[in-house]
Amino acid sequence: MSTAEPVADAAKTMFDEDTASRELGIELHAAADGRATAWMTITRSMVNGHGIAHGGYVFLLADTAFACACNSHGPVTVAAGAEIDFIAPAHEGDRLHAEATERTRYGRSGIYDITVRREHDAAVIAEFRGRSRTIDGRTRTGA
Repeated sequence: MSTAEPVADAAKTMFDEDTASRELGIELHAAADGRATAWMTITRSMVNGHGIAHGGYVFLLADTAFACACNSHGPVTVAAGAEIDFIAPAHEGDRLHAEATERTRYGRSGIYDITVRREHDAAVIAEFRGRSRTIDGRTRTGA
């Protein structure tokens, strides 16, 4: 995670506790004000039988950026639902960049769009839309 970019305490705390994302090499670059960026490099173990990145890993990267964006406000927020459209394949060695943007928050709900791009040519790999739900007004704060 770069110290040059702002990272909201609540999102950083949540990401620091996210073993699944960190074990896969996902890096949180920035998270604040309903936005987040995260990166991941496709490894050999993430490639499927067609020689391309397994869609589950692309979804996981987008979902991690989504989680960090919706938790950047402070209250504990979870996914209520999500969908993804795969646009182009990613391959072993590709570094992927997921950028999450809040579209709207209303009551305890929110809608976020996440674009996953390949770093070296900026090609769009996938478009993800997530719907969030804040849980009981609880907040997570940084240490």
